Amino acid sequence: MKLKSSWLFAAGIVGALVLYLIVRSLITAAGDGEAKAATTTASVTPTVQVIDVPETLHPHAVVIRGRTEAARSVVVRSETAGVVAAVPATEGAFVRPGQVLCRLEVDARRATLDQARAALRSRQLQHQAANELAAKGYRSQTQVLQEKANLDAAAAAVRQAEIALEQVNIRAPFAGVFDRREAEIGTYLAPGQPCGTMIELDPLLIVGDVPETEAAKLSIGAPATAKLVSGQTLSGQIRYVAKDADPQTRTYRVEIAARNPGNAARSGLSADIRLGAGMGPAHRVPVSTLVLDAAGRQGVRYVSADGRVGFSPVRVLEETPEGLWVSGLHGSARVITVGHSYVGEGQKVKVALAR
Repeated sequence: MKLKSSWLFAAGIVGALVLYLIVRSLITAAGDGEAKAATTTASVTPTVQVIDVPETLHPHAVVIRGRTEAARSVVVRSETAGVVAAVPATEGAFVRPGQVLCRLEVDARRATLDQARAALRSRQLQHQAANELAAKGYRSQTQVLQEKANLDAAAAAVRQAEIALEQVNIRAPFAGVFDRREAEIGTYLAPGQPCGTMIELDPLLIVGDVPETEAAKLSIGAPATAKLVSGQTLSGQIRYVAKDADPQTRTYRVEIAARNPGNAARSGLSADIRLGAGMGPAHRVPVSTLVLDAAGRQGVRYVSADGRVGFSPVRVLEETPEGLWVSGLHGSARVITVGHSYVGEGQKVKVALAR
């Protein structure tokens, strides 16, 4: 019985050793297979699809946020004293140059004018008589000149009375909108007190503030467009770029004069402004090619001449149905359209033309 137990024990040890060797050989074979597979995978060069994008001259633009403003805003004031007798212009209506906005009571101004005209006729007769008497030798030249001076003074008095009478009509200084009336019938106006406010909306000003990095790109007369919050789009030209920056924001004021037929656009509307900044090199790329690099910069990945991936930060100049016009690339570029999200800068790739 003892001998039989020894044999059984030895057989168990041998069996365990054989089983260990079998399992070990299987694990080693599996590890070698995985290593070979990994080595094979690592050695495969990825393939990306590209498009050839040529460099093209394209209009550059500076895009800012702004607002509309009246080209002129004037408080129309009374030049003489009097009580408002009529307000012919409707508040908020378009008025033409010279149209009466407020009319004062005539009072004694008409009588003053009549008196001045009567005095002028009298001086005319006296001057005529002096000339006739001087021709006959009954008046000296000095007396004739005195009568001429009196006649001129009477004519000036008539003109003064006419002006005083005309000043009861407070008129529009230019074509525009009578935006706000500040005097009603019965209001007493002293010289310098307001009848109302006039604004000019055609042309309409579109104003904004340009960053100091972009101000040098703008020039007087350059084209500009503005899309208003109301949905209207206005086109015009840059008429003013400030030379002195705002000390708080370090920005420069820019003004665009745009036609506004029928005063359709109002003053004070927010606007997205696109300012022409000349021509420059640009590339048109599909929207889908834009990616972000590790630093969070927006750009596109391309394949260099040696078959390696490169990244170029870009700035979007214009968005069109055919793609984005961007600046930042140089020369003709092979832009990656498929696979750009799975490759990194400096990586070797195979290139296939995009279908």
